[in-house]
Amino acid sequence: MDSDSPPNTAHDVGDLRKEAGLWLRSLRNKAGLSQRKLAEEVGLYYYTNIAQIEAGKLRVQPDRYEAFARALGVADTQAFIRQLVSYYDPVTHKALFGSGGPSDDGKPDAQPSE
Repeated sequence: MDSDSPPNTAHDVGDLRKEAGLWLRSLRNKAGLSQRKLAEEVGLYYYTNIAQIEAGKLRVQPDRYEAFARALGVADTQAFIRQLVSYYDPVTHKALFGSGGPSDDGKPDAQPSE
């Protein structure tokens, strides 16, 4: 197995989802939103879906990426989506954007607007 092989274990995927959840929670907290309010803003019926996303049990569905960016006050929607893809689908992210995944510099690409 060469060093460029992508991670392919469920453990790695689960770890990335948890990292995504922590990142999303930090954005939600910075935006001053409760889980319930964020769920309303993005059109989710159950606020517990937000808790599950933040815990890494669920992921944000692609058709809701833009709604999450808007609700979280992220000015650069493309950077937000690129960051989510780096967590949820690192192989595709690398193919499209090269390296620069979530662990390259430890800083997410997208931040809420000030």
